[in-house]
Amino acid sequence: MKRLRFSLRTKLALLSLLLLALPWVGYQYVGEMERFLRDGQREALVATARAVATALHERPQLFGRPAGSSAVSLADSILPNEEVLELAISSMPVIPENAAAPTLPAAPVRRGGDEVAAILRGLERTTSRIWVVDRSLEVIARAGTLVPPGGTTDESGPLTALWRRLGGKAGVAQADIAALLADATPPSAQAVSSAFFGATASWVRPIGDGDVVVVAAAHPVWVADRVQGAVVVEESTRAILSLRDRALERLVLLTFAGFAIAAGVLLGFASRLSWRIRRLRDEAENAVDGQGRIAPLSAASSAGDEVGDLSRSFSRLLGRLAQHHGYLETMASRLSHELRTPVAVVRSSLENLQLDTLPDSAAPYLERANAGLTRLTRILSRMSEATRMEQALASTDSERFDLRAVVGECVQGYRMAHGDARIAAELPAYPAWVRGAPDLAAQMLDKLVDNALDFAASGTAVRVSLTLDETTTRLSVTNHGPALPEALEGTLFDSMVSGRSGDGGDEPHLGLGLYVARLIADFHRGTLSASNLPASGEVRFSATLPLA
Repeated sequence: MKRLRFSLRTKLALLSLLLLALPWVGYQYVGEMERFLRDGQREALVATARAVATALHERPQLFGRPAGSSAVSLADSILPNEEVLELAISSMPVIPENAAAPTLPAAPVRRGGDEVAAILRGLERTTSRIWVVDRSLEVIARAGTLVPPGGTTDESGPLTALWRRLGGKAGVAQADIAALLADATPPSAQAVSSAFFGATASWVRPIGDGDVVVVAAAHPVWVADRVQGAVVVEESTRAILSLRDRALERLVLLTFAGFAIAAGVLLGFASRLSWRIRRLRDEAENAVDGQGRIAPLSAASSAGDEVGDLSRSFSRLLGRLAQHHGYLETMASRLSHELRTPVAVVRSSLENLQLDTLPDSAAPYLERANAGLTRLTRILSRMSEATRMEQALASTDSERFDLRAVVGECVQGYRMAHGDARIAAELPAYPAWVRGAPDLAAQMLDKLVDNALDFAASGTAVRVSLTLDETTTRLSVTNHGPALPEALEGTLFDSMVSGRSGDGGDEPHLGLGLYVARLIADFHRGTLSASNLPASGEVRFSATLPLA
């Protein structure tokens, strides 16, 4: 399977998705805060119920009995507290836990209700509702309301409203919730049963289909050693839910803002880093010019990070390669210059020996020495050819000439030297005007044809063709022979590079012929290329020159 490739910016963008964990952590924190506030609200209600019950302790007249009287009702004198409570509970319908109790008929205000109401009036809170009931669940007094003065207002923002619509909770309107909270339903027997047993209790009951619930707490009221009633304090969680919604909205807004800022910073950092790496890549690829010369980076980065260090390392490496490449380019001319003096000494010595009288047995040795010296002289001439060509190109003037005519004259000379069967030509019927030097173009063609003849298979012909396009002309030399090795790809036209193997015979091959041909092609503002033709088993060398 093809491996997926991601750019540096894409990877950093994916890495920035880890920031999405922050909203989840914030949401968990808000949930813990909501639970903490609910627990605190329940404890506060229990404390309020205890405080009200403390004010009602040991005051039997508040429950319809004379002050200081220890008399009890008939039911109290016959049945213990638990059985009286069970009798009161059994006489009421069964109500599920956490469900709203049915509305009981309003009981007439009993004696002591005014005093209890006066006590509750000083303790009532704007968002709490306080009940005082006796053992028979008759309401003695009630104070406060769950709906704040002025009605209820929806303090949630647009994000909370959208979240409610997505969650399907938008059906419970605020007016409906206010109406449910305003419904003064007395506490149920099951809810206050723990208080009648002398224990403090707290519970919650939902309101409608929304998130709003009513938190309640009950505390017993003691007269002597008997529970004569209970104080029930109720309060809704609307304030906590409103605080939670505001916290969530603020969390979402801050998260989005932080995520946008972080994503922008990461994207900018990744873009700059990618730009620096691409710039380094482009400079490294362009460090080798059209003539094969290597130059150090034009603008090595001075940054102190890893990319800057890598850029400076590349620059130093390319500088050393450029020095080595320059040394290789001048090595041929230096060797040629250094060897000419000893070659001249050897030649003069051989000439002096030929003037002396020598035995006949020495003649073959003199002949071999002269042949070796002649071959060495040719090698020195070839070694200095590239240097002389560079000097000649620097002083040669360009002119407009017909390349077709030059190629035609060269082909006729090749046929006279090698025979018509070895050279085939395909020339256009009209001139190909280019700008340069005719003798240099002929010399370039000589190098390409000589190279093709050396590698052409026995009995095959070398084909010279000239084709024209709209703005360029292509001079190609094709031969049947061994394919170009892949190891020489990109370096075949460099100095001192040869694809030949073996001794090479009397004719020296130093890998300078194609290098000279490339210098001439560059002088004509053209390019030189080599390619294998697998379909026909041929090798083609082409020089593409712009038309004048």
